[in-house]
Amino acid sequence: MIISHDHHVTIDPPRASSELPLETETARSLISAAERIVVLTGAGISTDSGIPDFRGPNGVWTKNPAAEKASNLQNYLADPELRKAAWQNRLSTPAWTAKPNRGHAAIVELERRCQLHAVVTQNIDGLQQKAGTDPDKVVEVHGTVWFTRCWDCADQRPMEQSLARVRAGDVDPACLECDGILKSDTISFGQSLVPEVIDRALQVSQECDVLLAVGSTLSVFPVANCVPRAKAANARIIVVNGERTRMDRFADHLLVGQISSVLPALLA
Repeated sequence: MIISHDHHVTIDPPRASSELPLETETARSLISAAERIVVLTGAGISTDSGIPDFRGPNGVWTKNPAAEKASNLQNYLADPELRKAAWQNRLSTPAWTAKPNRGHAAIVELERRCQLHAVVTQNIDGLQQKAGTDPDKVVEVHGTVWFTRCWDCADQRPMEQSLARVRAGDVDPACLECDGILKSDTISFGQSLVPEVIDRALQVSQECDVLLAVGSTLSVFPVANCVPRAKAANARIIVVNGERTRMDRFADHLLVGQISSVLPALLA
């Protein structure tokens, strides 16, 4: 379904350019004419790659409440047993084997056309970089599962080094530099965002001529503020999601449907 300011239009999954509804063509015309596109991505772009969301019917926390408890920083730091369970869960994190889908690939095409200013992502799976986007263009506001970070000395290392230690029997691997507590290099509940990272996310949003929000309910702040910041800087806003979002009032075009189908049609 595609929703613009005045009316709703329902479309089927990808068709040839000449067969796309007028509203899709209008949104695509904005993309085609843009020179500095910022893509803001959320969990919805990765679900077709087998990465579950957190609170949905098949979400990580729905199926494993202990995982939700471990996502709280104070719980994680205070409870060795919780950390041991978290390390076992990390061994089978879907991100290790997930492959980018057509939505990720469509964003790579923007970069190849020299239109991509930045990708601001709430995701921690690294799939956009795996798809081929220049890592320097990706702003990971919630961090990444591909590295660990010591809570005490901030030493950062590839996650695989710690997972190898877990497989070898170290149930709660400590920092190799200072023996401190290791966690994934992601932002936990109760943990502050990295100021430089969120500042960059907001800055690139003010510099774009089109902000394309994909797969996010746009209800998590402060990253959701990228949308009104872009609008205030006279950017056009296109939202692609499986459901309505908290920022729909700012959208010039709202496209509701399966992201891995809608996004390639929009960016073709």
